Amino acid sequence: MAEQEKNRISVEIYGHTYKMVGTESTGHMRLVASIVDDKMREINGLNPSLDSAKLAVLTAVNSVNDYLTLKEQYEKLEEQLKQLKG
Repeated sequence: MAEQEKNRISVEIYGHTYKMVGTESTGHMRLVASIVDDKMREINGLNPSLDSAKLAVLTAVNSVNDYLTLKEQYEKLEEQLKQLKG
């Protein structure tokens, strides 16, 4: 089994530079970093007194909540499609 080629990029998230490595495209990795940065800035705007560790945890909690909500919606739509197909 051939190993997928890994892409390496530097991204900036909330004023810090991070090295990202993954099999996804560099465009995808930059999009992920941009969304994380946007979410951190959004949460910081609502809670400016949070330190960066708490801000990072709240960002992760919000992101996982969004993921689970979308996953539930997907599963419901998948079930509806199965019912429609008979």
